[in-house]
Amino acid sequence: MDFSLTLLALGIAAAGYFIGDGLKNFKNPNAEDSLSEFFNDDDEHELIKEKNVHYFMGISKEDAKTLIQEYPDIPYVLINDKVYYPKARLREWLKGLGE
Repeated sequence: MDFSLTLLALGIAAAGYFIGDGLKNFKNPNAEDSLSEFFNDDDEHELIKEKNVHYFMGISKEDAKTLIQEYPDIPYVLINDKVYYPKARLREWLKGLGE
C-alpha cells in the first residue's frame, strides 16, 4: 500500500510540474520551454556520418550525393579521413539553401 501511495504522490507532483510549466507561457505560445531546451541542447555538438546524412535531410542517398557535389560549401568535419556533418550547422545551412 505504501508503494502505491508513493507512486500516486509522484504522479501528482509530475502532473503539477508539467501543468504549471505549460501555464507559464500560456499567452506566449512561441516561447521556448525548459524541457525542449534540454533535449535540443545536444544538437550543437552532434555529428552525422556521411552515409547517414540523407536520413537527416529527408532525401535519397543519390540526391544527397548530388547535393554535396553541387554545393562544396556544405559544412563538414574531416576526422581520420572520414566525413562528418555537424547537425546544428547543417540544419542552418539547409535553411539558408532554401531562401
